[in-house]
Amino acid sequence: MFAVVAAGVAMSNLDMFIVNVALPDIGRQYAGASLSELSWVLSAYAVVFAALLVPAGGLADRVGARRAYLAGLGVFTAASTLCAVAPGVWTLVAARVVQAAGTALLIPASLGLLLAAAPPDGRTAAVRRWAAIGGPAAALGPVVGGLLTQFDWRWVFLVNVPIGLAALVGGAVVLPRPPARPDGPWPDLPGAALLTAGTAALMLGVVKGGDWGWTAPRTLGALAATAVLLALFARRNLRAPAPLLPPALLRLPGFGPALLANLLFAVAFAAMLLSAVLWCQETWHWSALRTGLAIAPGPLMVPGLAIGAAPIARRAGAGRLAFAGCVAFAAGIGWWALWAEDGYAAGMLPGMLLTGVGVGLALPTLIGAGLAAVPPQAFSTGSAAVTMARQVGTGLGVAMLVAVLGADGAFDAGWLWTLAVTAAAAASCLLLTRRAGRPSG
Repeated sequence: MFAVVAAGVAMSNLDMFIVNVALPDIGRQYAGASLSELSWVLSAYAVVFAALLVPAGGLADRVGARRAYLAGLGVFTAASTLCAVAPGVWTLVAARVVQAAGTALLIPASLGLLLAAAPPDGRTAAVRRWAAIGGPAAALGPVVGGLLTQFDWRWVFLVNVPIGLAALVGGAVVLPRPPARPDGPWPDLPGAALLTAGTAALMLGVVKGGDWGWTAPRTLGALAATAVLLALFARRNLRAPAPLLPPALLRLPGFGPALLANLLFAVAFAAMLLSAVLWCQETWHWSALRTGLAIAPGPLMVPGLAIGAAPIARRAGAGRLAFAGCVAFAAGIGWWALWAEDGYAAGMLPGMLLTGVGVGLALPTLIGAGLAAVPPQAFSTGSAAVTMARQVGTGLGVAMLVAVLGADGAFDAGWLWTLAVTAAAAASCLLLTRRAGRPSG
């Protein structure tokens, strides 16, 4: 059972790293596509994924995690084919939106399946194993993406098809059937639409602000629309029968601070990853394959740390361990800002290893802290809310890095900005209570 669930989760994680490495080649295929346009291949996926996660988690609770997982896997696999045959950049973005909808359905359902099968004292360990699934995929993603891009970037999407089909066949046979809650309220799709529109408007204003001018009517209009749409979302969230971000979850000990920390750390992580890809391919003019090999050592640090740090989290608390992860991550970014020009061995590699240590310590710890107090009947919704925060952060991280690079044209400015966000994430980790940070297993 775990292998089938891991296949779907690994495929969605693999996709993120593969597409990052392939982005410059996609731009060359679609002549005339700017970096700000290409950024939507990443950002649109993250925004739609984020906005649909909680409704999808609620849907998984209502129809059953097994049915939701298989449906999401099917949508993701079909959309991967559409991505591969996209004739233009905006067609690719549209296919990525469909792909994100499938991922949004399979991710919370996957954790719901694992948590439903775990004993109460093993739920945090199940969360860590689930979080660790992404580690090998993240490590392989840059290399696989670089290798496939050597032939044609469209293969970075086609590789999902055989994996998805195999997981669908296996899942139909071996996945358990946790009880559904058919009497629960339907997910709040209007709330999801407001969050999607508000976040997209923010990213549009941030990405295009440098081109349009930060005081231009279009930029100010986008930012004003952001404020209005997010205010409407907050109002709707308080009144909807099944709100996108249930207020009861925010009142759980440690859940709100963990949500904030997940969002901020995801902003820094997304900016780090994209900056590394662009540095290798645009500054050093490396191939996609060489870039993938250069990035892989960082993600390789994550799986072992994600599992091995559990005893430290039990003794020291999640807040302190996640704070230490943010410090290691910041040290890696700072190394790049100071010595990236010294070459790969002395400049890029040490920073990549340090950021990998930071991700391995912080990311699974923050996920576990957010879910430790979630009651069993809300596992899918709670995990979706945590992942939603991470995906919103991912979209913002891409958008803000593109804006900084576009305005200053210097990676140093992007890395200094990433350091500032990492510092904010570290501060939010200290808000986690020791009680919320003590996993039960």
